[in-house]
Amino acid sequence: MTETPRRAAVRSFVLRSGRMSRAQSRSYESLGSRFIVPEGGIAGCFETKRPPTVEIGFGTGRATAEIAEAHPEKNYLGIEVFRAGIGKLLWEIEKRNLTNVRIVERDAVFVLEKMMEQSAEAFHVFFPDPWPKKKHHKRRLIRRPFTNLLASRLVSGGYVYMVTDWEEYAEFALGELSATDGLQNPCGGFAPRMEWRPPTKFEKKGLDKNHRVRELYFVKKA
Repeated sequence: MTETPRRAAVRSFVLRSGRMSRAQSRSYESLGSRFIVPEGGIAGCFETKRPPTVEIGFGTGRATAEIAEAHPEKNYLGIEVFRAGIGKLLWEIEKRNLTNVRIVERDAVFVLEKMMEQSAEAFHVFFPDPWPKKKHHKRRLIRRPFTNLLASRLVSGGYVYMVTDWEEYAEFALGELSATDGLQNPCGGFAPRMEWRPPTKFEKKGLDKNHRVRELYFVKKA
């Protein structure tokens, strides 16, 4: 597996002390031991050996759960640092009786560098923090060398799928992904909307502000 230079220790998120609801807290306490992957590794945590589709920063987890429910033959790994969102996804897992979803409660860079003993079938990054101020662009998730790390963890033919409603971030990410060795853009520019992707809360907020949603879809070369 090709390694990539270690990214500088700049977080793409800021931890906030959001309050968990009673339902989220209950789900976290009762289901966490079953669905949250321990630091020891990801290999063997699913019932099947198929490489997982990895969603980075799943927010409330509703879109994650809907996609996993629609594709029970695939494995889905959600990476999130906000415990309230983890509790909500666990609630969705229980409500929908899902068996093909697991969660890692860590920073994405750490997970990809230290925990992914197996490759990923795909990476989903839906509406990441755009960090609009220029001085904060270094915190953006979709930028090199992190995109190199994504490419190194993909199976041949796997894909990176990013969606954002911030035009400048979309243009920036398009350039970064285009310059990433091993990835190619089958769409030439921005991608059409993937019909299987459910709308998210952050998408609705963007549309309410008359933001245009842009999609990026890159495939790992064979």
